[in-house]
Amino acid sequence: MNRAPAGRPAAPAVRTVLGDIAPAALGVCDAHDHLFLRSPQLPGQELDDAEAAAAELSAFRAAGGATVIQWTPYGMGRRAAELPRLARESGVRIVAATGLHQAAHYSPELLARVRPDLAGLFVAELTEGIGGTGPRAGMIKVAGGFHGLDRHARHTMAAAAEAQRATGAAIGVHLELGTGALDVLDLLCGTLAVPPDRVILGHLNRSPDLVVHRTAAEAGAYLAFDGPSRAHHATDWRLPEALAALAEAGFGDRILLGGDTTTAGARSVNGGPGMPYLLRRHRERLEIALGADLVAQFLTANPARAFAADWARAPGGSR
Repeated sequence: MNRAPAGRPAAPAVRTVLGDIAPAALGVCDAHDHLFLRSPQLPGQELDDAEAAAAELSAFRAAGGATVIQWTPYGMGRRAAELPRLARESGVRIVAATGLHQAAHYSPELLARVRPDLAGLFVAELTEGIGGTGPRAGMIKVAGGFHGLDRHARHTMAAAAEAQRATGAAIGVHLELGTGALDVLDLLCGTLAVPPDRVILGHLNRSPDLVVHRTAAEAGAYLAFDGPSRAHHATDWRLPEALAALAEAGFGDRILLGGDTTTAGARSVNGGPGMPYLLRRHRERLEIALGADLVAQFLTANPARAFAADWARAPGGSR
């Protein structure tokens, strides 16, 4: 855990489930994935098997991976108590998330219970621990809708902005099928005054609109291209073109890569691409198109900046 000498401010750190680390220690990073996930929208495909999660981490480690950012937010089966053990046993660093997904993923009773003080919930999970005693979250996850933001999304993003101001944590945004990126930036970075470099826009590979990508990068946000090998989206085959356009425009430092495993059938241990795919075929293909140095930047230096925060300013941040 980072501790600054007396009289000097603490350096930015990445908050993992085993404590804070220097950003440079992050290593090769899957910037958006899931070890555990449960939703009524995905019946029968729950990620709730701890041994399968351990096997995925082992396969990811064997492929050269060092860190996984788990974007599973509050109320979706994060199994936070399992994460420290999995991190220790696998040797893979894990960053957990707080936050809230779209309303469809929750019961009305749960939403009624947490909505009155969402920001307080997010701050507590970032600074005190998930469930009060568990590992601390290291990022905030929220979600937009398909080409728009409903009342739930706006309320959740307002709470995320408040928690971001209190802690410095990055806000990761699920963009439904990659849409609505500029609406999200207008709300978070315009109306709610979140610094653009604290916003990570997810799933942009699912909507290969190069104009939107460049506009978001010019605004200063991070762009996550996550979820390779999804045949029903314009993902793998359009991705080199999209990333090359951003890099050629000077925005190679804004790009993150992730796997976004969301169903049991997608795990590598069940015959799907899973976590190791990002660092096997996917990385290899991108290196052929873009060069190894640039792809290494996407996987190491960029996430090290994107997920680092000045935690010392947060309540309980020096714990």
